[in-house]
Amino acid sequence: MSLEIDPKQIKSFSPINSLNPENAQELIKKITATPVQAGHYVFKKGDVDKTHIFLLSGVIELVDDKKVVKVIKAGSAEGLQPLAHGFPRRVSARAKTASVVTKINSDMLDIMLTWDQTGSYTVEGVDEEGDETDWMTRILQTRAFHRIPPANIQAMFMRMESVSYKPGEKVIEQEGEGDYFYIIKEGRCLVTRSTPANPNGVKLATLSVGDSFGEEALISDSNRNATITMLTGGHLMRLNKEDFNTLLNEPLLNWVDYDEASKLVEGGAIWFDVRLPVEHKAKFIKGSINIPLIFLRMKANSLDAQKKYIIYCDTGRRSSAASFLLNEKNIEAYVLRDGVDTAEPGDLETS
Repeated sequence: MSLEIDPKQIKSFSPINSLNPENAQELIKKITATPVQAGHYVFKKGDVDKTHIFLLSGVIELVDDKKVVKVIKAGSAEGLQPLAHGFPRRVSARAKTASVVTKINSDMLDIMLTWDQTGSYTVEGVDEEGDETDWMTRILQTRAFHRIPPANIQAMFMRMESVSYKPGEKVIEQEGEGDYFYIIKEGRCLVTRSTPANPNGVKLATLSVGDSFGEEALISDSNRNATITMLTGGHLMRLNKEDFNTLLNEPLLNWVDYDEASKLVEGGAIWFDVRLPVEHKAKFIKGSINIPLIFLRMKANSLDAQKKYIIYCDTGRRSSAASFLLNEKNIEAYVLRDGVDTAEPGDLETS
């Protein structure tokens, strides 16, 4: 049985008590209570998980090198503040008695506070029909977004515009101009690509709430490589090309030269060629795997998320798009600067 949240108690915590009532209510819908047994840790010194943690009941000890430096009781003045907030954590938090805490994504809370204080945004209610409805939380919880400066994240959400679509309506068309990056707020989309053998389109993927698309054309400055069609009615959030490249693209790219990449490979990273099979066959770096960029969204789940990947193409354009996509999937990726031709001749295979 899940523990109940007392809305009045949550609204008493700082800085939640600064939110307007509508945003505070939406925040409360997104959080849950977590029990902690006596002697167990809520977090440990050095943790970097970006969450505000509040004490709902019980007593917590803050511990530094086995020494208790502070005791915090639920309902006290200190208990209304987030526990030892800061990243990385400077102390550990251990339950002195059986306790209950709640954890709130720090970026999401900060964005809500920013919207409140600028007077420019109120969080809209989420769809009550399913559990995949919180698009903002899903986006913020991906490891990729942890690498984006908080100011950029705030600016992204404030600059996005909401657009609505009907079932069967096309959001983007293959070969069309790349103009926006999209995040699905409500609804489901189908990704297809037309080929000479299948002019009606080959299904590549189905996307749902919190998924994003459209980055490939923006990063590579090329035309759309697939068509996105609404399977249901829905609402999308979109960011224009200039804002996308400024706020999201560059902070997510890990560029490495060939020497740096080779050292990573020696440590267990994998060479990853995102060119077409015919290009890969003609010339490739020894030991590399090959999944063309166009199929990467469909096949990304087949990759080992515990591995690091060094992505390459001819110039870095397709590699950049692939890196962005893998980072969204919580897969650590690096982009080989200037592409395959920077490899040492002895490390290349040619047909």
